Formats: sequence, C-alpha cells, structure tokens
Amino acid sequence: MSYQVLARKWRPRTFDAVVGQEHVVKALTHALEQNRLHHAYLFTGTRGVGKTTIARILAKSLNCETGISATPCGTCSTCTEIDSGRFVDLMEIDAATNTGIDDMRELQDNAAYAPTRGRFKVIVIDEVHMLSKAAFNSMLKTFEEPPEHIKFVLATTDPQKIPVTVLSRCLQFNLKQMPAAAISSHLARVLAAEEIDGDQAALRLIAAAAKGSMRDALSLLDQAIAFSAGDLSEASVRAMLGTVDDSFLFAILRAVAKGDARAALAVADDMESRNLSFDEALQDLAAVLHRVAFAQSAALPNDDPKRESILELANLFAPEEVQLYYQIALHGRQDLPFAPDVYAGFTMSLLRMLAFRPDDGASGAAEDLAASGEHSNAETSGQPGDVRPMPAEQHGRAAQRAFDGNWPALAKSLRVSGMTRQLAQQSELKSFDRDVFELCVPAAMKHLTDKGYLDKLKEALRQHFGRPIRISVDVGVTTGNSAQDHAVASIQQDAFVRGLVENMDATIIPSSIRPVNSAMGSIDDK
Repeated sequence: MSYQVLARKWRPRTFDAVVGQEHVVKALTHALEQNRLHHAYLFTGTRGVGKTTIARILAKSLNCETGISATPCGTCSTCTEIDSGRFVDLMEIDAATNTGIDDMRELQDNAAYAPTRGRFKVIVIDEVHMLSKAAFNSMLKTFEEPPEHIKFVLATTDPQKIPVTVLSRCLQFNLKQMPAAAISSHLARVLAAEEIDGDQAALRLIAAAAKGSMRDALSLLDQAIAFSAGDLSEASVRAMLGTVDDSFLFAILRAVAKGDARAALAVADDMESRNLSFDEALQDLAAVLHRVAFAQSAALPNDDPKRESILELANLFAPEEVQLYYQIALHGRQDLPFAPDVYAGFTMSLLRMLAFRPDDGASGAAEDLAASGEHSNAETSGQPGDVRPMPAEQHGRAAQRAFDGNWPALAKSLRVSGMTRQLAQQSELKSFDRDVFELCVPAAMKHLTDKGYLDKLKEALRQHFGRPIRISVDVGVTTGNSAQDHAVASIQQDAFVRGLVENMDATIIPSSIRPVNSAMGSIDDK
C-alpha cells in the first residue's frame, strides 16, 4: 500500500479526536443528542483548523446506520464510505472552481431528489465566499427553506465576503487557531503512534511554525521526519525551518546590556554566515523581549523552556529599556524592506538599541568599550553588575553622610538600575535606626522583594553610607510616601500639566511616570 501523508492519515474521524475546537464540538454534540438539527451550518476559520473535517464527522453523525448520534460507529458502510470520500449522499463542492450561477442551479436540481442511501443528503460547499453574487442570490431561497432531507455545511476562510442575507440563514461557528501547546501535544501522540523518536523542543518549533493550523503542523512534521531521517531533533528542525536559535538572540541582548557593539555585530555576522533570516530574527527578538517584560512583572509561565535565560535578561534591563528595545525591534522589522539589504537593516536596529539606551548610568559600559580601544588590555573596565571599588577619599566622604529620613530623595540618588531601582523607588520607609532600614512595598510590587534585588539594594546603600546596612521589606499598604508617589504628585501639581487636564481634558497615567534618577553611575541588576 502506498504511503499516506500524516495530515490525511491522522485526520480526526470522530468528534472526540478533534483538537482545539471544543466549543464547536460541544455545540454540535448537544444538537445531535437532542435532535435539534439546523438546516445550514457555516464553519469559519483559517486554513487547517478542521472545517472540512468537522463537516465530514457531522455527515457521519447524521447518516450512521446505528442512528443519529454524536458518536458514529465508524464501522458501518456509510461511515467507511464517508471516510474514504465515496458516499453518494455526501456532496463536497469547491466554490473556488464552481463559482457561477449555473453551478448553483445544477446543485439545486440535485438537491430536489431524495437521498439514495443515507438519512440526509449533506452538501458541503468549501470556500463558499468565492461564489458570485448571482450564485448567492440564487441560493437564498434554498438556504432559507431547504427540503427536509437536505443539510448544508458551508466552510470559508473569509466570512466577511459572504452576504449578510446568507449569514442570517446559517448557524455560524468560528473555529479558532489552535494553541501551540495543543499542537505540540498532538504531534507527540502522532509520533508515539508512528513509533518515531522526537525531541519535545523540535515539536514546539513545528507547532510555532504552523501558526495555529494542525494540517500545516502535520505537513511540517512529515517534512521534518524525512529531513532528519527519522531522528527528529531540535537542530534538524531548526535547519529545516531556517528559524533563529534563541542562543543568538540571548547573546545579542547580553551584548546590548553591556553596551558592547562589537559583540552584538559579531553575533549578526555569525547569523549571516549561517544564512539565517533577519526578518524572523527581529520577530523572534521582539518575542523574547515580550517574555522578558512578562518576567519583570512576575507573569512568566513556570513551564517556559527558556525560563532561566529570560529571568537573567529581566535582571539585566530596566522595564523602560525593554519597552524601548521592543519598539525598535518592531520598527526595524517594518523598515527592513527599505534597507540597502537585510543585514544592514538588522544591524542598524541593533546599533539603534545601543544608541538610544536610557541614560541612567548604565551607559558606563559603553564608555568603557570606547576607552578600551585607547588603553591597554590590563586596564579593563568592570562588567555590568560589578560593584566598582570606591576610592579612599570617596569612601571617607560617604562615611560622613547622614540620613535625614527622606527615603524618596535617597532612592533617587542610589546608583542602581533595573528591578533594584524599581524596588528603591516603589518602596516606602516605615522606620530606620542608623544601620537598619524597614521598608514596605504594595502587594502589586511583591515580586520586587526577591533576595537578589534586596542584596543589590543593600550594596548600593553600603556604598552610599560607607558602612554595612541591613534592610527588611514588608508587603502591605503604603501611605503614598515613596519616590514613585512623590513623582506622581509632582506631575499632578505641575501648572502646565494642570492646564492640560483642565483645558484639554487630558488624563494622567500614573504608571507612565518615573522618578528622575540623579545618580551618575549604577549597579546593574545582573
């Protein structure tokens, strides 16, 4: 027997086998069990999500020799003939080729006759939006009052092109794009049944490339099995799809965090030598930054396969940096067709990230990079996140500093960045006793109380005061006396801002306000 492709071999034959369309399956199952059968159904959705498949299962449910049921037997002659496409009372029409009014008149003439073998004559019209206006008009009466033995099932990828007069005569179901997790799980079951070894990471790549289409996923799986000679690995699937390995993206972002232009461009050169798609690289870079933003808000899923690397990047960047780089990646991808070549467009996006880094003291690494070309290698600069030793005279001045209880002012003057700066600015001082500070953060900022951020804040305070400082942070209700609260109050009291609010109906968004950081240097969260 000749080889049957996986997309056809594993096409669902019962409602229970349909993946990712539970809302449609549930409605049709209840309708069949209660015998509440509509005369015309419309299935909408993108390619490969199960429109024609569900139409065939519905035809089996209506015509199974055991009776109308949501669970057709699958073994009777009717069910087997429908599965093989040979059932005389199931008509599948491609509207892309049968678009005219003459084709619809022929269909109407055929519909007038009773079914030959089945209980109902089921007419499936695929890509129904391709019918001409005259063809739609000729079918209106039939759609509204068809013979009792006729059931229409329409399928389309573009329901906006269907006249509302037709839509109003149909029971409409919108089939969703399938989640990548559901696709990869189904592919794993297919591989197990086919007795083929497959890497879970490889299946996730295929699921992502399918973009919600199970048929596309199965076709890609077929191609990947042939490409890898049955040994389905992440590397082979990446080579087949031409996707960019996350390690390149992580290396680029680490270089950007350090202000190391040469390192970022070296990664771009490596990607060019491997003939990787820079368009997909910018798309994937934006996706990584999206996950970094989630991590900074403590919303990163625990099952993320790159969780450790994402958390590392979350500690390297301030939230505003992540948002800036995300926008640069998006605009860089939009501008890619207008660049001299894709390499130039990609590298200019990276250089733009370095050029527009927020000036919060983190630019010291970039200055070190420029200085490294003029000094000997022995005079190396500190890496981001390293605490530079204080000169003796600075240490003496720091030791003499006194604290007057103004925590918001102190928080703005500390040499910190990223999540540690957020902790300093979002927290409120409850009490202090020279070397002991007791802080409080609102419940929404609970994720800032991580031990790593606390340790960096302690180090910044030690540098500021010249002596070890102990801090404790509670989660509770604050009284509006944090650096962030002061910044919001300052904006609200500004005469120009009040004029905008009163005269132009403007609205202040507190979450967009950031305290001004007066520090000249920073301790990067690394």
